Amino acid sequence: MGNAGDKNPDRGRAVAPAAAKQDLNGIGTAFTSPMLAALPSRIFNWSRSGIGPRLLAAVLLFSSIVTLTLTALQLYLDYDREVGVIETRLEEVGRSTTGSLSESLWNLDQNQLKLQLDGILRLPSMRAAEVREIADRPNPIRVAVGERSSRSVVTRDYPLTTTVQGTARAIGVLHVEATLSDVYQQLLNRALVILASQAAKTFIVSLFIIYMVHILVTRHLVAIADFVSKYSPARPPPPLHLQRRPPYDPDELDKVIDAFNAMCANLGRAYGELREANANLERDLKIRRRAEEDARASEQRFRDYAETASDWFWETGPDHVFTYISDRAGAFGMDREALIGKRRPDAAIDQDAEVQKWRDHMATLDRHEPFRKFEYRGRDSAGRLHYFSVNGQPVFAEDGRFMGYRGSATDLTSQHETEERLRQSQKMDAIGQLTGGVAHDFNNVLTVITGTIEIIQEGLADKPQLAAIAQLIDDAASRGAEITSQLLTFARRQPLEPREIDVNGLVVETAKLLRPILGEHVDIVTRLADDAWLAMADPSQLSSAIVNLAVNARDAMPDGGRLTLETANRELDSTGNGDGDAGSYVMVAVADTGHGIPADIRDRVFEPFFTTKGLGRGTGLGLSMVYGFAKQTGGTVAIESEEGRGTVMRLFLPRSAGESVARTGPVAAPAPARGHETILVVEDDPLVQGYVIAQLGSLGYRTLTASDGATALALVDQGASFDLLFTDIIMPGGMNGRELAEAVRLRRPGVRVLYTSGYTDNTIVHEGHLDPGVALLRKPYRKADLSQKIREMLAGERPL
Repeated sequence: MGNAGDKNPDRGRAVAPAAAKQDLNGIGTAFTSPMLAALPSRIFNWSRSGIGPRLLAAVLLFSSIVTLTLTALQLYLDYDREVGVIETRLEEVGRSTTGSLSESLWNLDQNQLKLQLDGILRLPSMRAAEVREIADRPNPIRVAVGERSSRSVVTRDYPLTTTVQGTARAIGVLHVEATLSDVYQQLLNRALVILASQAAKTFIVSLFIIYMVHILVTRHLVAIADFVSKYSPARPPPPLHLQRRPPYDPDELDKVIDAFNAMCANLGRAYGELREANANLERDLKIRRRAEEDARASEQRFRDYAETASDWFWETGPDHVFTYISDRAGAFGMDREALIGKRRPDAAIDQDAEVQKWRDHMATLDRHEPFRKFEYRGRDSAGRLHYFSVNGQPVFAEDGRFMGYRGSATDLTSQHETEERLRQSQKMDAIGQLTGGVAHDFNNVLTVITGTIEIIQEGLADKPQLAAIAQLIDDAASRGAEITSQLLTFARRQPLEPREIDVNGLVVETAKLLRPILGEHVDIVTRLADDAWLAMADPSQLSSAIVNLAVNARDAMPDGGRLTLETANRELDSTGNGDGDAGSYVMVAVADTGHGIPADIRDRVFEPFFTTKGLGRGTGLGLSMVYGFAKQTGGTVAIESEEGRGTVMRLFLPRSAGESVARTGPVAAPAPARGHETILVVEDDPLVQGYVIAQLGSLGYRTLTASDGATALALVDQGASFDLLFTDIIMPGGMNGRELAEAVRLRRPGVRVLYTSGYTDNTIVHEGHLDPGVALLRKPYRKADLSQKIREMLAGERPL
């Protein structure tokens, strides 16, 4: 439409402001006398329309910001230049006057000093000058001119020196001040002039811009708005034309007019098409009602999901077959595509074991009743066992027809595993308590048996047949003591005496013991880390654990094989091998090439009394003892096995913080030592008490006896004299051995105490370790053990 004015000068025109009737051949015509006369009224109309004031405000604001920014920059540059001039002047004063001032000050010529300072003060911007003499005498010279100030000044201090016998000597200071007041006043005047001129210029230019925008743009926008407001598709007006007088070049407004006229033509055609579309309105309304029904069904579906929301959603049809499973099921290893088209019982693995539960569940589904927290077991796509809990709600159509179920499912596998570990822990704790009680009484019996059998063996030295029988009894008692020790170790109630040990050395010594035990058909290989850390463990218990693991490995290789003993340093995190804490550990691994452990019993191998060996071939306590020892030491055990390829048992022991090495070589048992001291024996079991008295008497000791703590304290209060308190820990009467020892030490500070017990409970053992400074003789013990421990206590330092 750019040349429409040339082609059709007589075309119709839309209503426009009166200013549009003027001739716009150039900008000069816009300032003709009639137009200038109407300028105030046009400005008033612009302000009412809203565009004019906003444009004016925007131009003024932007121009003001630019003006202020440039003015501030110019003033800063002027200020910097003026200050630089003053500082240069001050430096010039320092260079040109210090010599003469120094000479006048040296000659004590105050008049000359004043004249020179007055000369400095006559320089531009100088406000004050002063000379101060530096002299160690009363009333040194001080000459000052001008008025000093603390505001808007630049100061300089210059030293005044003179040369005496070739050495420079400070004799005074020249202080000069230059004022910045004149600089500030000049800058202020300059700023006012700049701001005033820029403000006037900005305002005039803004008015001119607004006027030109109105002439060229806004009056035509008003005409367009008027045309649009009166347009009606039913009675379309003539095409829109701007009130412009040719000649003129087409611009953006012409394009807008062309677009408006094209739009009007399109609206006319659309109006006719709309009439035709109304004929199909009934059909569209039916489609819309159907869409609304689908939307309501979808809304109800997600409302049901919200009511039963859990981990993932599912949906079944009237036949209880899955028709939908949400993607969330894949996070738990479920193959949702494989489940579509199946029923829930088809994916369960416990329907044969729990027939009644599934029968009741299917009856609930057939009655179309809601259900919650129905639990069952199944396997994921990888074959792993999972525990599921499902909630469901029946879905009915508007006519009451049963459509199926919608609901959610939750994976309870982690919860079940946690509960199982808790049950296992409670079971182990109960067995441990039972073990402790049995061990206490059994060890008392074994103490008497092992002690008295030694006496019998001494008397049967010349009767080989009876001596052989006595040896059988001794071996049986030793075996019973070993089983009791294993029970206590499994229950983590065996008092340990951990110390820093060289694991490599202990493994080498233990390997020597294993060769006759395992037999010639088993090759023993050691792979020891050269940089193995020191471990903190009980060496005797660690050696027993390695022997137990090696014996199990031998039984897994009936036709022979290779046993590998390995050590290494390991850093475990919270997700490392076993269930130990994160930290630094020394690993001792025992690997065999046997038949391996079946997967279905691999999780049970550490349970007490569990064994795959035949009747009479094992107690089932070997691995339980190893596990209990590792946990009580602060480490853990990890098992890796594959059927047909062998088993690796890894024992993780906590790393020692020290550097000393405790060698673990065998120590020969010393001969029983004799003595003559008096020992207070506190033992509640009469058999054990009689045995101890007899053995101590045979060793030359005198004894005092008591069957409980109260009786022993009565002897102490009566003044009984003794050198050592030898007391059982678990005793009747409400007072244990630890409490008795503390009570005796209150009466007789520094008394030596030796504890004995077959089961210590938590009296002198905490976290599996003996308390510091505590001496313990474990039951059952032999005469040599008793004599050695007694002599150690009587010969050692008195406890604090």
